[in-house]
Amino acid sequence: MIAGARARDWTPRGPASHNRVVIAFLAPHQPFPPLDSALAEPDGLLAAGGGLAPERVLDAYRRGIFPWYSEGQPVLWWSPDPRMVLFTAEFRMPRSLAKRVRQRRYDIRLDTAFEEVIHACAGPRAGQDGTWITDAMIGTYVALHRRGVAHSVEAWRDGELVGGLYGLALGRAFFGESMFTRESDASKVALAHLVAKLARDGVPLIDCQQQTSHLAGLGARPIRRREFAARLRELIHSDAPPAPWIAGPWTAPEPDFHGDPTHAP
Repeated sequence: MIAGARARDWTPRGPASHNRVVIAFLAPHQPFPPLDSALAEPDGLLAAGGGLAPERVLDAYRRGIFPWYSEGQPVLWWSPDPRMVLFTAEFRMPRSLAKRVRQRRYDIRLDTAFEEVIHACAGPRAGQDGTWITDAMIGTYVALHRRGVAHSVEAWRDGELVGGLYGLALGRAFFGESMFTRESDASKVALAHLVAKLARDGVPLIDCQQQTSHLAGLGARPIRRREFAARLRELIHSDAPPAPWIAGPWTAPEPDFHGDPTHAP
């Protein structure tokens, strides 16, 4: 789950221009190239261009590809190797977070303020001079939310939105996009409730996209791109009915929080 970081420089490096690797620049309806053609540096850069139409974005996620770019760049498409994922059965809840969840300090809601969540995720952050969540990205994901594909998990306190996250639900996989917090651990509490919901719904995998120490501390781990793509083919085309997302309050019963309470805080 990318936490609002600015997209990295995508220009291939090399001692001379004739040694640089060229990536595909897609026309609006041109298919994506094979995943194994993605660059090793920058890790996973696969293609540019092609626009951000909702159908294009859905096609990308189904193939294990996601958009990530900064304002002023073309749309850039990525499929890093390895890929950071969180299996819901492997979620580790630090002792401090488990205490925060049990306190029920935050009211958790689903899909009641999606646009507010994505705009908060796109907001300025300390130490960063930009965001990858551009106006065009926001427009696409809001359209996907209206189609019932993109969802938000929100933490509220005293009627104020204080944290949350958003992502895409396709088949039996969830693709985490970004999270934000305005109060201590609010986004982490939202994530704990998301994991509990997905586990109950039979959704075993959350795509976290990029490797971070924060996510590793919660049980996420890298897997090879080939394995990730194979798992997606199975999960997205599963015969199981899609997990329900009903807008409104949602709180997992405490036994559903199966994280490891002995994990270091």
